[in-house]
Order: sequence, then C-alpha cells, then structure tokens
Amino acid sequence: MSFKSLLYTAIVLVILVKSGVLSNPFASNQDYVEKYEGQVILYATTWCGYCKKVRQLMKKNRIPFTEYDIEKSPEGYAEFKELGGRGVPLMVIDGEVIRGYNPSAILEGANNL
Repeated sequence: MSFKSLLYTAIVLVILVKSGVLSNPFASNQDYVEKYEGQVILYATTWCGYCKKVRQLMKKNRIPFTEYDIEKSPEGYAEFKELGGRGVPLMVIDGEVIRGYNPSAILEGANNL
C-alpha cells in the first residue's frame, strides 16, 4: 500500500469518527466516567420495544433516570452519537455504557450508585 493510500484511509477514518459513524477506538472510558458520574441516562425512542422494557425495569426497581428521545432531542442525539450509539436502548450508568436491553448489567450498575 502506498503512502498516498494510507493517507487517504487515515483521512476517511478521521472523518467517520468525527461524524459519529465510527466510535473512536482511542477514546478513554475515563471521559465518560467523569462526564456521567452518578447519573443514569437512557437514550431511547418511543417506538422501541426494548426501550419500553428498560423503562419498566427502572420504574419497577425505583431507579431514577434521565431519558433522551434521540429522535426528538438534538442534545440527546449528539450525546448518543458521542457514545458510539448505533442502536437503542443505550444507557450510561455512572459512566459505564450499556448497549441494548441487559437487565443484569443495568441493575448491577444502578445498585453501585
């Protein structure tokens, strides 16, 4: 592979990471821990069945959380993309990113707050 090809590939990768299409493989989890410390945040949509299950789980276990509808909230969508979001539900519990409906991880994270 020539230097020119490597340079073009690197530029394309940087653009994809900056636009949120790809997550940054070099990003530190520490950034998320500091930004979301002590918080429970759900990134969801109104039509998602698994998002509904997460809401029910949170309410049943009396776990307070902040929800962003990524289709209606520009701020929520931007954070979702920053976290490498590709599908919902996506949660951040005390800086730990949880993708999909994972009741045991959700409850474990919330119980550690």
